[in-house]
Amino acid sequence: MGQARKNYFLKHWQLYSMIFPGLLFFIVFKYIPLAGIWIAFQDYNVFTGIFGSKFVGWKHFQNLFTYPEFFRVLRNTLLISIYQLVYGFPAPIILALFLNEVRKIVFKRIVQTVLYLPHFLSWVIVGGLVINFLSPNSGLLNEVIRMSGREPIFFMQEPAYFRSIVVVSNLWKEVGWGTIIYLAALAGVNPELYEAAEVDGAGKLRQVFSVTLPAILPTIMVLLLLRIGNILDLGFEQVYMLLNPLVAETGEIIDTYIYRVGLLGGQYSYTTAIGLFKSVVGVILVVGANHLSKRLTGNSIY
Repeated sequence: MGQARKNYFLKHWQLYSMIFPGLLFFIVFKYIPLAGIWIAFQDYNVFTGIFGSKFVGWKHFQNLFTYPEFFRVLRNTLLISIYQLVYGFPAPIILALFLNEVRKIVFKRIVQTVLYLPHFLSWVIVGGLVINFLSPNSGLLNEVIRMSGREPIFFMQEPAYFRSIVVVSNLWKEVGWGTIIYLAALAGVNPELYEAAEVDGAGKLRQVFSVTLPAILPTIMVLLLLRIGNILDLGFEQVYMLLNPLVAETGEIIDTYIYRVGLLGGQYSYTTAIGLFKSVVGVILVVGANHLSKRLTGNSIY
């Protein structure tokens, strides 16, 4: 058995050599750092190190659930994540369905390129564009508001607008990139299914619901499950670029809170406990959503 497995590896060494860099990345940057979660159970001191710091058990987890500030950032994180899931997840699917109906290849390629180009811009650039676009002095949107005879709106200083700005800017940046995955899935749909649907008298809309969506449902479910698992992981760069003290009440999320309290404030153990909390919640959500998906649709990631 061992020799047969060795021969199999040698026969397909090219494939395994392609897997190796990705595997090495996860080992170095994901699994080895897991040893650092031990400081969540210590009063960690940078001068004494992990082995010299005092063990305090669940103290930081108890503090985590008693600090009102943490529940504020948790609420902000959940609300923004839910908004992005509700509005951002279906958008690439809808866009892919529209692009799939375009028959002029040149036009289709141009539209695709324009749509997924923002994905390659850093959030530093996108954040600057958003701030300039919404500027009360020179922003394009406020220029339109002035032309209508109204006073300019300080969008970036109004807490009520911040979550919407985060969701819309993320949608603009990432919707084109997500569309590529669904277009690839649509390319694998058997054309004979559409021909059979046309023979049965199904129109375009009916074909979408009876042929297209069921065909790409496994892809949709896998991406949805992965998205649910990252519901507490919004990403630091976007919110940090747009956040300011005036909108912190509704805009600060767990990642920016960890940066402010942990790295700038030196509370390493407390913020490590928050990171561990995020990971546990993510695992529970993935396992639960995967089980529910398997029962309801028959599709799952494992």
